[in-house]
Amino acid sequence: MNRFIVTEMMKHGIEGIGTSHGDIFYALFQNPRLTMADIAQKINKDKSTVTALVDKLARLGYVAKERDSEDTRVVYVALTAKGSELRPVFESISQDMLDVFYFNISEQEKKDLLHILKKIHGNF
Repeated sequence: MNRFIVTEMMKHGIEGIGTSHGDIFYALFQNPRLTMADIAQKINKDKSTVTALVDKLARLGYVAKERDSEDTRVVYVALTAKGSELRPVFESISQDMLDVFYFNISEQEKKDLLHILKKIHGNF
């Protein structure tokens, strides 16, 4: 799946970011301004990992970082116009991936798969 996503991003002229950045984009597409701590919690990664990923996105111009005016320890991350422009591209890639993922799988098989995955998730 990673190879598929990277190939599709390259087709759309998106280079320099990896699939690990996708979770950050998804979180920011839901709320275009979040703290680093919020992002870390939403994507279930530690803050140092999120910081490295966000720093790269900032260098590439997809996000902007700003410190809270009252508590400078808090850093906000916001999508830039360049970052926001990726939303329809990422949605298209996600849909294409799902189409490949579920190719030749019936609706009943999809329901069964979801049911089994929920049971497995409940085991943890």
